[in-house]
Amino acid sequence: MAGTSSKTVHDIFQTMEYGTSSSSNATAQKHSRALGFFVDGKYSRPADRQSQDFTDSNAAVICSTVCAKEEDIEPTISSSAAAFKTWSRLSCHQRAKVFLKLVSVLQRHGQCVSELCELSLSSTSPLLLIRLAQYYASWAQLRDTLMPEWSPQVLASDDCSLYFLLLKVLPSLAMGNAVTVVSGRASSLPVLLFAQLCLEAGMPAGVLNVLTGSDAALAPRVASLVNHLTFSGCRDSGEAVAKAVAGWRVPVSLSLSFSSVCPFIIFESADLDSAVDGVMELAFKKKRDFKWVLCVQESVLDSVVARLKLRMSGMKSVHLANESDRNDIDAAVQDAQQQGATLIQACPPTSDKGLYPPTVLCGLAPCCQAVILPPPGPVLPLMSFRSAAEGVTLGHHSPHGQAASIWTEDLILALESAKSLCVGSVWVNCHSVMDPALPLCGRRESGNCTDGGREGLYQFLRPSLSPSVPRTSPSSVNHTDFGSTPSKFLISEEFDFSRTVLSPEGSVLAHCPDGGRKDVRNAVEAAIKIQPGWMKKSPANRSQSLYSLAASLEKRRQDLSLSIQTQTGISLEDAEKEVELSISRLYFWAALCDKDLGGTPFPPQSGSAISIPEALGVLGVILPDSQPLLSLVSLLGPSVAMGNAVVMVPSEKYPLPALEFIQVLQASDVPAGLVNIITGGRDQLTQAFANHSVIQGIWYWGSKEGCQFLQSSCVNPLKRLWLHCEEEQELEASRNWTSSNTALQEELWRKAVVWKSIWIPTA
Repeated sequence: MAGTSSKTVHDIFQTMEYGTSSSSNATAQKHSRALGFFVDGKYSRPADRQSQDFTDSNAAVICSTVCAKEEDIEPTISSSAAAFKTWSRLSCHQRAKVFLKLVSVLQRHGQCVSELCELSLSSTSPLLLIRLAQYYASWAQLRDTLMPEWSPQVLASDDCSLYFLLLKVLPSLAMGNAVTVVSGRASSLPVLLFAQLCLEAGMPAGVLNVLTGSDAALAPRVASLVNHLTFSGCRDSGEAVAKAVAGWRVPVSLSLSFSSVCPFIIFESADLDSAVDGVMELAFKKKRDFKWVLCVQESVLDSVVARLKLRMSGMKSVHLANESDRNDIDAAVQDAQQQGATLIQACPPTSDKGLYPPTVLCGLAPCCQAVILPPPGPVLPLMSFRSAAEGVTLGHHSPHGQAASIWTEDLILALESAKSLCVGSVWVNCHSVMDPALPLCGRRESGNCTDGGREGLYQFLRPSLSPSVPRTSPSSVNHTDFGSTPSKFLISEEFDFSRTVLSPEGSVLAHCPDGGRKDVRNAVEAAIKIQPGWMKKSPANRSQSLYSLAASLEKRRQDLSLSIQTQTGISLEDAEKEVELSISRLYFWAALCDKDLGGTPFPPQSGSAISIPEALGVLGVILPDSQPLLSLVSLLGPSVAMGNAVVMVPSEKYPLPALEFIQVLQASDVPAGLVNIITGGRDQLTQAFANHSVIQGIWYWGSKEGCQFLQSSCVNPLKRLWLHCEEEQELEASRNWTSSNTALQEELWRKAVVWKSIWIPTA
């Protein structure tokens, strides 16, 4: 009931007031309505901590949590480290049994978990959580069988729903890691209960620890103690975390799906009634994981608007997540009206700052601020388009690339549009369908990692043959001046804009160009022209081009061997071995090019699902000094085989083999502009890569300062980074380039692709 016996059922339905939850109240009452941290299998509530209250619909305090401070981090991580030894030593079957027990525990306590999610304004279906536990129970069982030669690596999270948080926690636990969660407000109550349920399921104490009240200021201390840091939440907080941990040499993965702007595209061939039903289901919620922009084809625009008016009539105002959102909504609506937009509103706005009626802003232009960054609350921007191609172009209006929903009865149009959209998930004639079997991959500004599916497991693993990353503290790096310091290698005074290449004995071998920011810009322009066409080529055609490149390299075997010997000073026999390995490596990637093209997982929902690996786009690669030709070919092969274009910076110390390789490229069938090679100062060109918005990913072998600069700078615009401090890995580098270990080759392949999931429902 509503909490008071004097109210009748009629009164409750008139006010739509929520009743008092018995199970969530019982959980809060058990801990005296004051929840602390969950560390080492028990609750603790330190003194002198700021608290945050959770209230019900009547503004009555249900319970409170505390906000962690820096001194809480170390004992929590120490507990996780101790528990990791126990958890990782269990067999796969033993960990899988814990997960299966967790499934039954979640079934018993599903109502309480759901109520706590509602109380935290982050609605999550218990069935979805049960499905998560079931799915990762199977991966816990198969971990050593299907993924040998990998060893585990821990995580922090900010404001996001419980589902997106557990999409990181459960795979990490299944792979044998111990996890520390630093949760934000939206997930703190349900994740505290979830940690308690894991303990009840038989998980050792300390394997899952929870600190509440996350703050980006805690990130550096967390990064100094863990092996991996992953973040899920809004963009601003994610950017602050990435900058705060730069220099700690800890891998960081960001999922910035919260509040991503996603297109909802209705084509003229769609079932309009079903499409409008979908709009009503997702657009006017109190809190949404994504923000939506409605795109409707002009030929059916009037019909869609009429249906929206009919469905919205009689709807009541919606509660806002925060009263401060009302000012943002009023400003966005006023700005849209000044630009010619018309309003569809269920009812006039009230004076209550915590309420706003469902609203559609019709007739907006793509440049309108309400389209670029939709306001919070129940406000839906609407744009129109003429052709299907224009509709796909409108779908790219946002810098985010999280998801899209397209509505059409034409299967060919649906599949073509799905492949053309630069997003991680495409829902055909449906929306917001989630299942852990399919990867959820952030594109562009929506993230730099993959969650879910088999692909989502690898962010918590590393090849067992890869050297462990040593923990270091950040250096003093001036990001403004990075790359402006003259190179330690000689700059020729005789030739302008060139640098002198010396032999190991110190004699002058050649003068090579000294590339700069303008050269990077020209190379990226050439790459972006050729890359879309190269990506659309069939894998078989790309494979033939790589075979041609390998044959061309084989013809110039002697010249390249002499170039390597002269430049590096190694013996001719060793130089010939490096060339032979390079030829073999190209043949390997040519053979693999058309072999692994995703698959069709088996989700529990009715319908079909497709998981497709796609090219990143344009990659910037800063090559190491060790084995200059083999390292170049080993990184060029997977990136080009998967449909990317590359801009490569060869070793600043040994550039001649790369320059010799240019003639190999010119004699092959590889299109001009697909592989671009720029010699010059490593730091100067690294800065140019970081500042270029078109480059989607950077693979870097260089200094510790360069790694720190990239980790701090490549969050706006967001790039996928693969960083290696060559100074600390010099001893391991040679062994890795010559190794033919399948785990290392698979890691290269996975770094070169992003994943797209396509959902096609059936009746």
